[in-house]
Amino acid sequence: MGMPPYGSVFICLSEKIWTLWKFLFVNKLSLNIRLILEKRAVGIVRYAGFARSGEHGNSKKVKKRMLYIIGLGLGDEKDITLKGLEAVKKCDKVYMEAYTSLLSFGLSTHGLSNLENLYGKSITLADREMVEEKAHEILSEAHHAHVAFLVVGDPFGATTHTDLVVRAKNMGINVKIVHNASVMNAIGICGLQLYRYGEAVSIPFFTHTWRPDSFYDKIQRNRKMGLHTLCLLDIRVKEPTLESLCRGRKTYEPPRYMTINTAIEQLLEVAQAREESAYNEDTECVGFARLGSEDQMIVAGNMRQLQFIDFGAPLHCLVITGETHPLEEEMLDFYRCRT
Repeated sequence: MGMPPYGSVFICLSEKIWTLWKFLFVNKLSLNIRLILEKRAVGIVRYAGFARSGEHGNSKKVKKRMLYIIGLGLGDEKDITLKGLEAVKKCDKVYMEAYTSLLSFGLSTHGLSNLENLYGKSITLADREMVEEKAHEILSEAHHAHVAFLVVGDPFGATTHTDLVVRAKNMGINVKIVHNASVMNAIGICGLQLYRYGEAVSIPFFTHTWRPDSFYDKIQRNRKMGLHTLCLLDIRVKEPTLESLCRGRKTYEPPRYMTINTAIEQLLEVAQAREESAYNEDTECVGFARLGSEDQMIVAGNMRQLQFIDFGAPLHCLVITGETHPLEEEMLDFYRCRT
């Protein structure tokens, strides 16, 4: 005959010990003996419960896998937090999002090597096409391995990353977020108070057939309330050309990063077409280039002045100021354009 199930052993032994315990209690034997027997009974209960939960008490806990979405900050590979670095080092697969923002070294092979050397991991660049078309494959890997998804700035600086979190949770995948600095808070360096900002806007590249101007209405609302406006400038990386899409074979445009000069040119074009007064070439602004890096550039002045300044390499962003406090003005004076 085979071994009886653990539950049967537990019930049988428990009944015998309970009968013996009542007998001893009735006969008023030593309290110490009763206590010893009670401890033995508890031990049997614990052992039986443990045995039922695994094989002979040798079961192994299932190790939970995790999708880590890790902010890298704004400058270079050294801007990752200690918590973020520890998370990367424990991951089996590491992806780096490469289309909503850039570190100071861009997408160069040398820059990527610096990341891999510091993190001790091979990194796969994830462009827009990969994230949008193969997100399910990336997320599925997190069912059986620790996966890191590296994001320039903070993980929630782009709606794409929010979508990844929602999809991962719907797939039953554990998600852990590691935050970092982003352009949304780093712009505070110019002295404009962060709580005095209104809704941020995106300025896209105009084409011959597509010249969206919805950002104008948002800027107008902000300025009516005396609030500053952060303008995030367009980035186009690995974008298919219109001709290639029509032919069914993808060829890609070279990378393009909007400059402050182009942004102001487009802003003024829309203002002139609207014939309204949300802003004009005398409106005060602050231009930022390579924010968070060693060679960052910050210049305050009106649109007319900033339009002709060479801000150098990307990435650029622009703030259109609202009503300013004297302390804000004092800080802006350190960055004021003198021409």
